Amino acid sequence: MRLILVGCEYVGTTTLAETISEWAKGAMGGNFGFHDHWKIPHISHPPELTDEEQDQFMALSPNVKEMFQRYHMEYHLSPGFYGDPHHNSVGFHIDEAVYAPLYYGYGKAGEYGDRSQAARKTEAHIMEVAPDTVLILVRAAPEVIRQRMKENPHPNGLVKDGDVEKVLDAFLEEYNQSFIRKKFELDTSTATVEETLSEFLEQMQPHLTDSDRLRIMSRHAMK
Repeated sequence: MRLILVGCEYVGTTTLAETISEWAKGAMGGNFGFHDHWKIPHISHPPELTDEEQDQFMALSPNVKEMFQRYHMEYHLSPGFYGDPHHNSVGFHIDEAVYAPLYYGYGKAGEYGDRSQAARKTEAHIMEVAPDTVLILVRAAPEVIRQRMKENPHPNGLVKDGDVEKVLDAFLEEYNQSFIRKKFELDTSTATVEETLSEFLEQMQPHLTDSDRLRIMSRHAMK
């Protein structure tokens, strides 16, 4: 499986990614992780940036941040990543298309580095090298997101209370405009983690590759 999970902060994309990873390890064997380091200031996988390094990054100008993120995404489009039949991301280019114009100071429509335009370029490349990629929009009701923000605020949280509807609409727009043809939506407003995983597995069935099915069958036979 090649998956891209996207959605507004607090809808549960990271939790779902971790849950899918655990399921896949049991059902398919091997390692099955996600790149989940696209939201500024969360731009590093382990080892994480130190507080000092994170402050240094945040002090960079919008132009330098734009350049870093552009190179960051291009690097993850290389054959070294998309040659892997299980290359998975949370947010990736869709995060940039939504959050950069709103919070990062770059990437607006018509500007150099227009992130929505760049997203379509990224997807054209993905469709060429990995047409089996599945895009999954994770959603939740605005009031649910606000409740989660209040009850469990993220360190260095990004989305502002007054922007929730705007961010939800922006993710839906990018999802609808996406060149990735294999896609579906999940709503976590009232679903438990286990229920969301079950819904994911049901909707993934027609998108599993022959290789995926063979690995699942082989793993089941070994058990």
